[in-house]
Amino acid sequence: MNTSQDKTPLYSALLKLKEKSPYSFHVPGHKFGKVFSERGKVLFQSTLEMDATEITGLDDLHAAKGVIKEAQELASQFFESDNTYFLVNGTTSGILAAVMSVCRQGETVIVQRNCHKSILHGLELAGAKPVFLLPDYEENTGRYSGVTAELVNEALKQYPDTRAVFLTYPDYFGRVFDIKKVCEAVHNYKIPVVVDEAHGVHFKLGTPFPASSIDLGGDLIIQSAHKMAPAMTMASYLHVKGDRVDQSRLRYYLQVFQSSSPSYPLMASLDLARHYLASFEQADKGNLLTYIDGLRQVWSDASGYWRLLPTGYWDDPLKLTLEARGGLSGFQLAEVLEAQHMYPELATEKQVLLTTGLAPTVNLDKLQERLEEVNCRLKKQPISATINIDQPPYPRFQTLDIDYADMSLKPAEFVDWKDAVNRICAEAVVPYPPGIPFILKGERVSKEQETGVKSLLRQGTSFQNVHVERGIWVF
Repeated sequence: MNTSQDKTPLYSALLKLKEKSPYSFHVPGHKFGKVFSERGKVLFQSTLEMDATEITGLDDLHAAKGVIKEAQELASQFFESDNTYFLVNGTTSGILAAVMSVCRQGETVIVQRNCHKSILHGLELAGAKPVFLLPDYEENTGRYSGVTAELVNEALKQYPDTRAVFLTYPDYFGRVFDIKKVCEAVHNYKIPVVVDEAHGVHFKLGTPFPASSIDLGGDLIIQSAHKMAPAMTMASYLHVKGDRVDQSRLRYYLQVFQSSSPSYPLMASLDLARHYLASFEQADKGNLLTYIDGLRQVWSDASGYWRLLPTGYWDDPLKLTLEARGGLSGFQLAEVLEAQHMYPELATEKQVLLTTGLAPTVNLDKLQERLEEVNCRLKKQPISATINIDQPPYPRFQTLDIDYADMSLKPAEFVDWKDAVNRICAEAVVPYPPGIPFILKGERVSKEQETGVKSLLRQGTSFQNVHVERGIWVF
């Protein structure tokens, strides 16, 4: 490890402050944990002792000149970006700031159809005109995960006034594509590529992980440090590479979308997560891969009720995908796993996603015992036939049926699903996880989409929509 990477300036400053037994005459009101509910005091105490504010020596995230600046610079050095910013309001805040920094009202942008909802929220705030690009269907994944330079180039030729391209790399299941060629195609038009790399913070560790888009042509890259690295929830990084983005505009919007009272425990966890990644040695990687091989073997051998999908060059080895079999749906399989206190990342009608960390965390012998219990439960319960949910026939390139400016002026009404078909959707219909809209706000609801939502609801899918079981808001 580079000797400079052994430093943790922000965390060390908080530790030094704690050692001085400070008297707090400032916010927050828990006074380093001295004022707190007795019910949670023991569990929270060590975190509360780091939960400071912008007092002398602790710097200010929004005008970093001291230990936060140093911590961000160390992260930038490790990830080999031109600049790295700490995010305490999650990758969502970074995506919103990124969108606002690269496009303005009325400007055209190209966006993957299966993007996270935060990108759509950013585009709506910006008043941009999105062109949605449908990735190619891949038989080996059973998902629309293929983004190619040819596809993006075709979109750019049709929409030559495009101001930016938004990509998701990897997808929720850890699948990547040849983003280097895609970025080269985009840069021929002298416009930036914004990459939602929420699930790829560990890619900087090298083979067998895919390469990071920071090294492959991305201009703005946002990573959820908390998803695949050891950081606290909501702690993320935003990286800048190259000069295609106005960083003064970016910094302004980072202040707009982030708290003016940023969490010091979250920022310290980003400092420590970078240190953890920088300290990750070949021996650690070897131990991890041995563990993953063992984990895959246990899941593969455990049951005929699922098949563990193979992984290859374009897949993140930290993601394991189970394909439900024998008339079982992914939702049913996840429910039985949870009954044995094993909690997957997400389930779809056909698949269950398992996410591992960067070190062994599960005893494989005990896992095998729990999976035997899972098999016993599955043998005893009746299994209903899987409801096939066909992907609605989205076009290769799609624009909204009504733009965001017009939507903001139109009154919406709540209608039953039977009355929603052919009406324009007034709110995105979002299964969660993964937070990818099934129906976009501003697109006309199709019969296939209505049927698909009802099928997902019957199988137990959660939606981030109130009363979605009854109907939807439309224009």
